[in-house]
Amino acid sequence: MCGIGGWIGSQDDGDTVADRMRQALHHRGPDGYGVRSFPSATLIHTRLSIIDLSESGAQPMANEAGTIWTAFNGEIYNHRELRNDLERKGHHFRGHSDSEVIPHLYEELGPGFVE
Repeated sequence: MCGIGGWIGSQDDGDTVADRMRQALHHRGPDGYGVRSFPSATLIHTRLSIIDLSESGAQPMANEAGTIWTAFNGEIYNHRELRNDLERKGHHFRGHSDSEVIPHLYEELGPGFVE
């Protein structure tokens, strides 16, 4: 099971806090980690690789424009069908992770994509 952390707001010692969170979550995702910082938020993800073992499956991950980001833990059983639908609508993917459909679905459908 992956680990997910982060915060909303600025953090003067953000790198130190992110590293502490990564260390605390390491047991949840020993295969790698990613940190994505924004002016007003930070996402942290420790990875347990299951579907896409390549670096293209690393998180946090974004849509192709880099405007929508996600850190996700779980399995999307119909991700291939969702990916095919999104590709027909013009979306492009870096890898084969099931998680990669999330920012594209949000871009396409908004918050209701989870329904």
